[in-house]
Amino acid sequence: MPESHLWGGTIRKMWLSEADKFRDHLLRLDRDSRRMRFGMAVSDAFIVDYASRLGEMKCLVYGFFVEGELRAAAEMRQIGDAWSADAEGAFSVEHDYQNRGVGTELLGRIIRAARNRGIQRLYMNCLAENHKMQRICRKYEAELLFDHGEVVGRVLPALPTYISLWEEAVDDTSGFVMAMIDLPVHSEPVA
Repeated sequence: MPESHLWGGTIRKMWLSEADKFRDHLLRLDRDSRRMRFGMAVSDAFIVDYASRLGEMKCLVYGFFVEGELRAAAEMRQIGDAWSADAEGAFSVEHDYQNRGVGTELLGRIIRAARNRGIQRLYMNCLAENHKMQRICRKYEAELLFDHGEVVGRVLPALPTYISLWEEAVDDTSGFVMAMIDLPVHSEPVA
């Protein structure tokens, strides 16, 4: 769905300068949502470190923002040293925003971004008990491989088209405007 506004929020690409919003979102995840996102229990310190390295991980992040707060995120991270034919996707949705289609919409954005960057295989790893993630992957005809308590979903994005590139460019433009609106207003110049 090309429009960015849904469910009282906005989906847009995140900027590296918004790593603090990403960190705060991950810290707000309840214990079970954290475990589902990372495949294991993780501490606050782990999350702070993870979010601080966002720029080093060569990833693209789409976020679902409600009143300037990040409430869900989808990450696409390259596999290897340079953009290759393979990438990995990961998702996190705060409890109050689950079961609303936000994760489905975020996966669609990641698939389109993968398509537009020549990614041929997009992988999503999750615990075997993460049925929500598996349902979302099936909506995009992902192949699900079950192995020792984990599931790997594989989506094969189509080739980029002028329309898919145009849709992403339009979303980026409106996302930039929304990011500027979300910036805090300072009454005095910052030195």
